[in-house]
Amino acid sequence: MDKLRAFLDGRDHGNNENRNVLQVANEASTLGWGTRVKGFIACMVIGIVCSILGVCCLFIPKIGIIIFIVFYTFGNVCSLVSTMFLMGPINQLKRMCDKTRAFATIVMITCLVLTLCAAFWWKIFALTLLFVILQVIAFAWYGLSYIPFARDAVLKFFSMLCSKCVK
Repeated sequence: MDKLRAFLDGRDHGNNENRNVLQVANEASTLGWGTRVKGFIACMVIGIVCSILGVCCLFIPKIGIIIFIVFYTFGNVCSLVSTMFLMGPINQLKRMCDKTRAFATIVMITCLVLTLCAAFWWKIFALTLLFVILQVIAFAWYGLSYIPFARDAVLKFFSMLCSKCVK
């Protein structure tokens, strides 16, 4: 907490000349492990609850799809932010931009934004539904990138499935 106070007061300038602002802010706002786990659990629970609420609201006439999209997208964002508590925001952003995850990250964030655009600005139901489906696939693919060899196993499974369907 003293580091954070010193940083916010501007007193911590002595040895920061060779570090950028993000590194200094990350070091100044470090959380204890218990606080990180609590933040992770809270954000993950909020994300899961919002996603479930979104699915439950899907069947409300006229406005159900809009409520679903808002809750589901917000749930995905909360789930994504929850992992920042465990790794720290800088490490999470570095891992998201890693060469093995960069494409999945770009697709996932693009789908999150396009889902909201299709629902609120363009108001095209079919396009919104397509982006929600792509959002689910992109989020799953992104999540699989953290499990060693999981993507390879999924690709192998679907290639075997497709080869059996063709025969």
